[in-house]
Amino acid sequence: MRWLTTLLLVWPLLVWSMLSQAGAQIEEPLSASVRAGLQKAVSDSAPPKLMFDSEAEGQRWLAEMSLRLQKQIPDADFRRNFLIAVQYEAKRAGLDPQLVLGLIQVESGFKKYAISSAGARGFMQVMPFWVRSIGTPDQDLFHLRINLRYGCTILRHYLDLEQGNLFRALSRYNGSLAQPQYPNMVVAAWHHHWAYVNTK
Repeated sequence: MRWLTTLLLVWPLLVWSMLSQAGAQIEEPLSASVRAGLQKAVSDSAPPKLMFDSEAEGQRWLAEMSLRLQKQIPDADFRRNFLIAVQYEAKRAGLDPQLVLGLIQVESGFKKYAISSAGARGFMQVMPFWVRSIGTPDQDLFHLRINLRYGCTILRHYLDLEQGNLFRALSRYNGSLAQPQYPNMVVAAWHHHWAYVNTK
């Protein structure tokens, strides 16, 4: 009987957890100035590079994150390129790269070609309407850099919209505003799996 009670309590959370990965950002009207800012942010074409105070610090971070990500992305070269792109795109959007890794873990499980039931695509589960709204038709959301650039730009936009409230910004990102499960999952992944302290 106790197992049945436990199952009844846990089952809704498990179901929500599976659905939360769908990523269904809601298309909302953008002011001309916000649209222009977002368009500029996603048009960056500079080659990604690690953005640390020193080369040695960057290499330590890369080695540590690569070790943690080995199971999800076995190919060493792709894993390296992925991490450099994540760090670069997160930093240029003013985000913690470890937060972005936590979000990717929850949204797509590090699957490049993930597609949700709502149509969200790629690592950061970006909805195609964003390309229509602030991008150009040739931008492929399955392309590593493009997906990360859009995802980080969108999360930064929601953080600004929510005046720095991370939980509300994450809820907007997932299309689940006022539901705490999704932001809690992302923050838990961030702190438990990707937290990084630079030890010189």
